[in-house]
Amino acid sequence: MIDSHAHIYVEQFKEDVEEVIDRAKEAGLIRIYMPNIDHTSVDAMLALEEKYPEYCLATMGLHPCSVKTDFEKELYIVEDWLSKRSFAAIGEMGTDLYWDKTFLDQQVEAFKIQANWAKQYKKPIIIHCRESIDMTIDLVESLKEENLTGVFHCFNGNVDQAKRIQELGFYIGLGGVSTFKNAGMDKVIPEISLDRIVLETDSPYLAPVPYRGKRNEPAYVAQIAQKVADYYQKPLEEVVAQTITNTNKLFQFDA
Repeated sequence: MIDSHAHIYVEQFKEDVEEVIDRAKEAGLIRIYMPNIDHTSVDAMLALEEKYPEYCLATMGLHPCSVKTDFEKELYIVEDWLSKRSFAAIGEMGTDLYWDKTFLDQQVEAFKIQANWAKQYKKPIIIHCRESIDMTIDLVESLKEENLTGVFHCFNGNVDQAKRIQELGFYIGLGGVSTFKNAGMDKVIPEISLDRIVLETDSPYLAPVPYRGKRNEPAYVAQIAQKVADYYQKPLEEVVAQTITNTNKLFQFDA
Protein backbone atom coordinates (compact mmCIF):
# COMPACT_ATOMS: atom_id res chain seq x y z
CA MET A 1 0.00 0.00 0.00
CA ILE A 2 0.93 3.67 -0.32
CA ASP A 3 0.02 6.50 2.03
CA SER A 4 -0.56 9.35 -0.41
CA HIS A 5 -0.80 12.02 2.31
CA ALA A 6 0.91 12.06 5.72
CA HIS A 7 2.52 14.85 7.76
CA ILE A 8 4.90 12.58 9.66
CA TYR A 9 7.51 15.33 10.00
CA VAL A 10 5.38 17.37 12.46
CA GLU A 11 5.88 17.76 16.21
CA GLN A 12 3.53 14.87 17.09
CA PHE A 13 6.06 12.41 15.61
CA LYS A 14 9.21 14.02 16.96
CA GLU A 15 9.87 11.34 19.59
CA ASP A 16 9.14 8.17 17.63
CA VAL A 17 9.12 8.75 13.86
CA GLU A 18 11.55 5.84 13.32
CA GLU A 19 9.13 3.45 15.03
CA VAL A 20 6.23 4.95 13.06
CA ILE A 21 8.04 4.23 9.80
CA ASP A 22 8.99 0.73 10.97
CA ARG A 23 5.30 0.03 11.68
CA ALA A 24 4.37 1.40 8.27
CA LYS A 25 6.80 -1.00 6.60
CA GLU A 26 5.50 -3.90 8.69
CA ALA A 27 1.95 -3.01 7.62
CA GLY A 28 3.00 -3.31 3.98
CA LEU A 29 3.48 0.33 2.98
CA ILE A 30 5.90 0.80 0.13
CA ARG A 31 5.90 4.63 0.09
CA ILE A 32 4.70 7.68 2.03
CA TYR A 33 4.03 11.08 0.45
CA MET A 34 4.57 14.11 2.70
CA PRO A 35 2.72 17.30 1.71
CA ASN A 36 4.30 20.52 2.90
CA ILE A 37 2.47 23.05 5.11
CA ASP A 38 4.49 26.30 5.00
CA HIS A 39 8.03 27.63 5.51
CA THR A 40 8.15 26.28 9.09
CA SER A 41 7.73 22.65 7.96
CA VAL A 42 10.22 22.48 5.09
CA ASP A 43 13.39 21.64 7.04
CA ALA A 44 11.85 18.79 9.04
CA MET A 45 10.12 17.38 5.96
CA LEU A 46 13.28 17.40 3.83
CA ALA A 47 15.35 15.93 6.65
CA LEU A 48 12.95 12.98 6.82
CA GLU A 49 13.06 12.56 3.04
CA GLU A 50 16.86 12.54 3.19
CA LYS A 51 16.83 9.91 5.94
CA TYR A 52 14.37 7.69 4.06
CA PRO A 53 15.06 8.27 0.35
CA GLU A 54 12.59 6.71 -2.08
CA TYR A 55 10.33 5.88 0.89
CA CYS A 56 9.31 9.29 2.27
CA LEU A 57 8.72 11.69 -0.63
CA ALA A 58 8.25 15.43 -0.15
CA THR A 59 5.88 17.78 -1.96
CA MET A 60 6.08 21.58 -1.93
CA GLY A 61 3.29 24.08 -1.45
CA LEU A 62 1.44 26.42 0.90
CA HIS A 63 -1.43 25.09 3.02
CA PRO A 64 -4.52 27.35 2.97
CA CYS A 65 -4.55 27.62 6.78
CA SER A 66 -1.10 29.22 6.49
CA VAL A 67 -2.35 31.84 4.02
CA LYS A 68 -2.37 35.16 5.89
CA THR A 69 -1.56 38.77 4.99
CA ASP A 70 2.05 37.74 4.27
CA PHE A 71 1.12 34.86 1.96
CA GLU A 72 3.17 36.28 -0.91
CA LYS A 73 6.34 35.89 1.18
CA GLU A 74 5.39 32.27 1.82
CA LEU A 75 4.83 31.73 -1.90
CA TYR A 76 8.27 33.19 -2.73
CA ILE A 77 9.76 30.45 -0.57
CA VAL A 78 7.69 27.78 -2.34
CA GLU A 79 8.70 29.18 -5.74
CA ASP A 80 12.35 29.21 -4.74
CA TRP A 81 12.25 25.55 -3.68
CA LEU A 82 10.44 24.53 -6.87
CA SER A 83 13.19 26.18 -8.92
CA LYS A 84 15.95 24.38 -7.01
CA ARG A 85 14.86 20.73 -7.10
CA SER A 86 12.10 18.36 -8.11
CA PHE A 87 9.19 17.51 -5.81
CA ALA A 88 6.54 14.80 -6.12
CA ALA A 89 3.72 17.35 -6.29
CA ILE A 90 2.66 20.89 -5.46
CA GLY A 91 0.78 21.12 -2.20
CA GLU A 92 -0.79 20.87 0.17
CA MET A 93 -2.75 23.83 -1.23
CA GLY A 94 -6.38 24.77 -1.43
CA THR A 95 -9.16 26.52 0.45
CA ASP A 96 -10.46 26.23 4.01
CA LEU A 97 -13.61 27.84 5.41
CA TYR A 98 -13.72 25.76 8.58
CA TRP A 99 -11.83 28.00 11.00
CA ASP A 100 -11.73 31.41 9.40
CA LYS A 101 -13.07 33.07 6.25
CA THR A 102 -10.92 36.21 6.66
CA PHE A 103 -8.32 35.27 4.05
CA LEU A 104 -10.50 33.50 1.48
CA ASP A 105 -9.56 35.92 -1.31
CA GLN A 106 -5.88 35.37 -0.53
CA GLN A 107 -6.43 31.59 -0.46
CA VAL A 108 -7.96 31.74 -3.94
CA GLU A 109 -5.07 33.88 -5.20
CA ALA A 110 -2.53 31.47 -3.68
CA PHE A 111 -4.41 28.57 -5.26
CA LYS A 112 -4.24 30.12 -8.73
CA ILE A 113 -0.53 30.91 -8.40
CA GLN A 114 0.32 27.37 -7.27
CA ALA A 115 -1.88 25.82 -9.97
CA ASN A 116 0.08 27.80 -12.56
CA TRP A 117 3.34 26.46 -11.15
CA ALA A 118 1.89 22.96 -11.40
CA LYS A 119 1.22 23.55 -15.08
CA GLN A 120 4.72 25.00 -15.55
CA TYR A 121 6.48 22.10 -13.81
CA LYS A 122 3.98 19.47 -14.96
CA LYS A 123 3.32 18.34 -11.39
CA PRO A 124 0.04 17.25 -9.78
CA ILE A 125 -1.59 19.41 -7.12
CA ILE A 126 -2.72 18.17 -3.70
CA ILE A 127 -5.96 19.96 -2.84
CA HIS A 128 -7.29 20.70 0.64
CA CYS A 129 -10.93 21.87 0.62
CA ARG A 130 -12.47 21.79 4.09
CA GLU A 131 -16.02 23.21 4.10
CA SER A 132 -15.29 24.54 0.60
CA ILE A 133 -15.48 21.62 -1.80
CA ASP A 134 -17.99 23.03 -4.33
CA MET A 135 -16.14 26.33 -4.52
CA THR A 136 -12.84 24.51 -5.00
CA ILE A 137 -14.20 22.25 -7.75
CA ASP A 138 -15.47 25.41 -9.49
CA LEU A 139 -11.99 26.91 -9.13
CA VAL A 140 -10.28 23.86 -10.65
CA GLU A 141 -12.81 23.81 -13.50
CA SER A 142 -11.94 27.43 -14.26
CA LEU A 143 -8.20 26.64 -14.31
CA LYS A 144 -8.35 23.26 -15.99
CA GLU A 145 -6.20 22.44 -18.93
CA GLU A 146 -4.63 19.24 -20.17
CA ASN A 147 -1.58 19.18 -17.90
CA LEU A 148 -3.35 20.17 -14.65
CA THR A 149 -3.91 17.04 -12.60
CA GLY A 150 -4.05 16.20 -8.93
CA VAL A 151 -6.02 14.87 -6.00
CA PHE A 152 -8.81 16.16 -3.78
CA HIS A 153 -7.46 14.89 -0.51
CA CYS A 154 -9.53 13.84 2.53
CA PHE A 155 -12.68 13.51 0.45
CA ASN A 156 -15.92 13.44 2.42
CA GLY A 157 -18.28 14.80 -0.21
CA ASN A 158 -21.30 13.45 -2.06
CA VAL A 159 -21.73 11.46 -5.26
CA ASP A 160 -22.27 14.53 -7.47
CA GLN A 161 -19.08 16.14 -6.16
CA ALA A 162 -17.17 12.92 -6.74
CA LYS A 163 -18.46 12.79 -10.33
CA ARG A 164 -17.34 16.36 -11.00
CA ILE A 165 -13.87 15.58 -9.65
CA GLN A 166 -13.60 12.47 -11.81
CA GLU A 167 -14.72 14.41 -14.89
CA LEU A 168 -11.81 16.78 -14.27
CA GLY A 169 -9.47 13.78 -14.43
CA PHE A 170 -8.51 14.26 -10.79
CA TYR A 171 -8.14 11.60 -8.12
CA ILE A 172 -10.06 11.29 -4.84
CA GLY A 173 -8.13 10.73 -1.61
CA LEU A 174 -9.89 8.45 0.87
CA GLY A 175 -8.77 8.48 4.49
CA GLY A 176 -9.98 7.91 8.02
CA VAL A 177 -13.32 9.66 7.46
CA SER A 178 -14.22 6.78 5.13
CA THR A 179 -14.36 4.50 8.18
CA PHE A 180 -16.60 6.75 10.32
CA LYS A 181 -20.07 5.28 10.75
CA ASN A 182 -21.95 8.58 10.45
CA ALA A 183 -19.94 10.02 7.54
CA GLY A 184 -22.16 8.37 4.92
CA MET A 185 -19.22 7.25 2.81
CA ASP A 186 -20.65 3.73 2.52
CA LYS A 187 -23.16 5.21 0.02
CA VAL A 188 -20.66 7.42 -1.84
CA ILE A 189 -17.52 5.33 -2.26
CA PRO A 190 -19.12 2.52 -4.34
CA GLU A 191 -20.20 5.21 -6.83
CA ILE A 192 -16.59 6.34 -7.36
CA SER A 193 -14.61 4.59 -10.06
CA LEU A 194 -11.96 2.40 -8.43
CA ASP A 195 -9.35 3.74 -10.85
CA ARG A 196 -9.84 7.25 -9.42
CA ILE A 197 -9.13 6.66 -5.73
CA VAL A 198 -5.95 6.84 -3.68
CA LEU A 199 -5.52 5.97 0.00
CA GLU A 200 -4.23 8.36 2.64
CA THR A 201 -4.06 8.88 6.38
CA ASP A 202 -3.50 12.64 6.72
CA SER A 203 -1.41 11.67 9.76
CA PRO A 204 -1.45 12.76 12.54
CA TYR A 205 -5.11 13.72 12.00
CA LEU A 206 -8.36 11.80 11.42
CA ALA A 207 -7.33 8.33 12.52
CA PRO A 208 -9.61 5.59 11.17
CA VAL A 209 -11.81 3.33 13.27
CA PRO A 210 -10.81 1.65 15.61
CA TYR A 211 -8.17 4.31 16.37
CA ARG A 212 -10.48 7.30 16.03
CA GLY A 213 -9.49 10.10 18.41
CA LYS A 214 -5.90 8.91 18.67
CA ARG A 215 -2.84 10.03 16.72
CA ASN A 216 -3.06 8.78 13.17
CA GLU A 217 -0.08 7.15 11.45
CA PRO A 218 0.68 5.65 8.01
CA ALA A 219 0.34 2.03 9.16
CA TYR A 220 -3.40 2.69 9.55
CA VAL A 221 -3.79 2.80 5.77
CA ALA A 222 -4.46 -0.92 6.23
CA GLN A 223 -7.72 -0.19 8.08
CA ILE A 224 -8.78 2.33 5.45
CA ALA A 225 -8.00 -0.07 2.60
CA GLN A 226 -10.03 -2.85 4.22
CA LYS A 227 -13.06 -0.57 4.76
CA VAL A 228 -12.88 0.69 1.18
CA ALA A 229 -12.69 -2.90 -0.09
CA ASP A 230 -15.74 -3.74 2.01
CA TYR A 231 -17.68 -0.85 0.44
CA TYR A 232 -16.76 -1.99 -3.07
CA GLN A 233 -17.40 -5.63 -2.14
CA LYS A 234 -14.08 -6.48 -3.75
CA PRO A 235 -11.07 -8.44 -2.48
CA LEU A 236 -8.64 -6.32 -0.46
CA GLU A 237 -5.82 -7.35 -2.81
CA GLU A 238 -7.64 -5.90 -5.81
CA VAL A 239 -8.23 -2.55 -4.09
CA VAL A 240 -4.62 -2.40 -2.88
CA ALA A 241 -3.22 -3.19 -6.33
CA GLN A 242 -5.45 -0.64 -8.07
CA THR A 243 -4.72 2.14 -5.56
CA ILE A 244 -0.97 1.56 -5.94
CA THR A 245 -1.38 1.91 -9.71
CA ASN A 246 -3.50 5.05 -9.24
CA THR A 247 -1.03 6.65 -6.83
CA ASN A 248 1.89 5.94 -9.14
CA LYS A 249 -0.02 7.60 -12.01
CA LEU A 250 -1.01 10.57 -9.87
CA PHE A 251 2.55 11.29 -8.77
CA GLN A 252 4.15 10.16 -12.05
CA PHE A 253 6.18 7.60 -10.15
CA ASP A 254 8.04 5.25 -12.46
CA ALA A 255 7.46 1.98 -10.61
